[in-house]
Amino acid sequence: MKILQVSLILAVGLLARITVAEEGLLATEAPKAISAQEIIKKFTAKEKEFKNARKRCTYRQVIKIEQLDGEKPVGEYQQVADVSLDANGKKVKNVVFAPQPSISISPEDQYDIESRLHFTISTDELPEYNVVYQGTQQEDDLQTYVFDAAPKQLEKGKRYFQGRIWVDDHDFQIVRMAGKSVPDILPKKHGKGKGQENLFPKFTTYREQIDGKYWYPTFSMTDDTLHFLGTDVRIKGTVKATDYKCAGSEVAGAGETPGPGQKKAN
Repeated sequence: MKILQVSLILAVGLLARITVAEEGLLATEAPKAISAQEIIKKFTAKEKEFKNARKRCTYRQVIKIEQLDGEKPVGEYQQVADVSLDANGKKVKNVVFAPQPSISISPEDQYDIESRLHFTISTDELPEYNVVYQGTQQEDDLQTYVFDAAPKQLEKGKRYFQGRIWVDDHDFQIVRMAGKSVPDILPKKHGKGKGQENLFPKFTTYREQIDGKYWYPTFSMTDDTLHFLGTDVRIKGTVKATDYKCAGSEVAGAGETPGPGQKKAN
C-alpha cells in the first residue's frame, strides 16, 4: 500500500504528523484528554462485556471462499450454518447448506475462516498481545482510535491475530479490524515428517451496532495472494453473520457490506 506522509502546521504552531493511506487520514499525534493505556484499559474491559453478551446470541453464518486464476474462479468452498444454543446454553452449529467443495479446506483453514468474525482483544486476551497506539482516524461517521496488535509470543497449537484494529472513541469497542491469523504453517526443513505448507490470507472484518449497545461482527472479506513454495494462489471470499437474536430478542444483522459507522435501527 502506498503511503504518503505530510506535515501540517496547526494554528497553535504545533506540528502534527498525518499519514495519508488508502482508507483515509490517520492522525498520528498522541490522543487528547486520555492516554493510550487508558483507552486500551477501557476497550478491553468493554470487549469483555461484549464477549459475555455474544454468548447469548444466535445467528446464521454464511461462508463463501473462491480460488481464482486471474479473475476467473477455479475452485469454491461454501457453507451456510445456523448457530444456536442448546438447553445448557452451549453453542450448537447446524449446517444447512454445504455443497461439495472444489478447493481443499484444512481444519486450520476452517477454524480461521470462522474465527475471523469473532476475534477480540478483551481483558482475557490482552496479556498475550502487544497493543500499540497508532493514532486517530475518521471511519464514516465514527471517530476511532487506531492500534496495531501482535502476539507477544506464539504458543504451539494456538492461533493469534496480527494486524490493525479500530476502536470507536464513544463506545470503546472494536468496530473494524484488518490483518491475518498467525502463524502460517511452514514445512520443516529437516527431520522426519516435513508437514504440509498452509498459509492464511489477510482479511478485514466489520462490526455493526445492532442492539443499541454492542458492536457485533457481521461481515468479513478477504482478497489476497498466498505465496506457496512453487506457486501463487489467489483467495477471495466473504464470511457473513446475519439474523442475530440475542437474549431472546431479535436484533437482525443484515450481513451486507457495511461501513464501520453503519448502525442498524432497533
